[in-house]
Amino acid sequence: MAKIERFEDLEVWQKARELVKDIYMLTDNRRFSRDLGLKNQIRRAAISILSNISEGFEREGNKEFTQFLYIAKGSRGDVRAQLYIARDQNYVNGELFRKLTQQAINVSKIHAGFIPYLKQSSYNGVKHKS
Repeated sequence: MAKIERFEDLEVWQKARELVKDIYMLTDNRRFSRDLGLKNQIRRAAISILSNISEGFEREGNKEFTQFLYIAKGSRGDVRAQLYIARDQNYVNGELFRKLTQQAINVSKIHAGFIPYLKQSSYNGVKHKS
């Protein structure tokens, strides 16, 4: 396995970045953009996924990184719930809703495999080196 030296190298971060980009495109839609509360909430939740992965990685310790990954996991749930609200308000059509929901689920799957890996890893990060 190649050594990951930057958070940008993480597949989970790359997929989360795509999700943020797509959420921004969705919320730029004229009808959606008028619902400022939902627009801001779903954007903040998507950004939180990306930001917590980045921040956790930069903490340079597996325990802290894992903690931030769990926070990002919660934000993924927020994004999915808000997508349902957007669907119920007809801000997003069925096809795009399914695509974005599946995107969030795919991030979750990658994320779900990464947390146990970190917990079992003997590498504790730069913070814990002598």
